[in-house]
Amino acid sequence: MKYLAATLIVLSALPAAAQQRPAEDVARDAARKPMEMVAFAGIKPGQTVADFLPGGGYFTRIFSTAVGASGKVVAVVPAAAEAANPERFKAVREMASTGWANVSFATFPLDPAMAGRLDHFWTAQNYHDLHNSMTPEAVIEFNKAVLAALKPGGTYVVIDHVALPGSGLAATRTLHRIDPDIIKAEITAAGFKFDGESQALRNPGDPRNVGVRDPSIRGETDQIVYRFKKP
Repeated sequence: MKYLAATLIVLSALPAAAQQRPAEDVARDAARKPMEMVAFAGIKPGQTVADFLPGGGYFTRIFSTAVGASGKVVAVVPAAAEAANPERFKAVREMASTGWANVSFATFPLDPAMAGRLDHFWTAQNYHDLHNSMTPEAVIEFNKAVLAALKPGGTYVVIDHVALPGSGLAATRTLHRIDPDIIKAEITAAGFKFDGESQALRNPGDPRNVGVRDPSIRGETDQIVYRFKKP
């Protein structure tokens, strides 16, 4: 609770640029619980955070405020993903030139010079998509690359939509959901230690057998929030 209170103070002291968060971002705060997420991840002023597949930059903006002027946020997008849908990532590409001075843009794999430089690696509602373009073995290699990019003690936080227990990877493409046991097994296989779970985004009322964009559940899906730590 003490750290959540400190996070509230940090995020309430928004710099001028951060006060310009898009209205659609602010409207999503009740569902995405950004202050709880920042507190759970342990993001602090002066740190470096990678936001993987940041979409329009919802969490990128939150992290920019949380790390402050002495910190850095790297919006990370694989080149193939941007080539397939450049408009999706246009906003984060433009952030550094529109007042978000501590934000930069990078492709994945990260520059080898970034090895051991990150305090946190974050991905929200994207992990299941790795399995729509990679083999399970390639996903573990991806997780090993994340491990290499983090400092010792650095954290890897994954948020994703929950599939039915025991469904494995069956729903990653059809429903955009994943069995949480798969996430935990793959990331620990890459060398991480499981370090905790937040219940902030859980919804036991989600049947977990419909697509995440279905009007009956959109914006209210049952989501896991896992934190892994680099030894």
